[in-house]
Amino acid sequence: MRIILALAATALVAGGATAGLAMHKTAHHAAFQINSTSWTYLEKGKPMENSIGPDGNFVVHSGAKHIDHGTVVMKNGKACFTSAMTKEGEICWTTKPVAIGAIMKTTSDKGRKLSVKRVKYTPPKM
Repeated sequence: MRIILALAATALVAGGATAGLAMHKTAHHAAFQINSTSWTYLEKGKPMENSIGPDGNFVVHSGAKHIDHGTVVMKNGKACFTSAMTKEGEICWTTKPVAIGAIMKTTSDKGRKLSVKRVKYTPPKM
């Protein structure tokens, strides 16, 4: 599947906000969110850009060429992508909060490893 990640993860509008409620003595991190993020990575030596919209729809381009599109949801802390163009089914990738410009190493449930860079968000377009 076209690695999308941006994964993905790409950093995701996440962040580690703490819930500073008086009743809790420990800080809790906000759930990691992949929506409204963009990522770049190399696939088979070609540069890819994956943008994930606020609704969970993603589009992957390599330059001006449309490579893939589909949906992504967060499940158990992983970004799970389902392509509308392949029959691979859902592929989930490890994620963690990363800042724009940071690189994250991610691994799919199928054991594929990928380095993705979070970039400034660009809304997906077909």
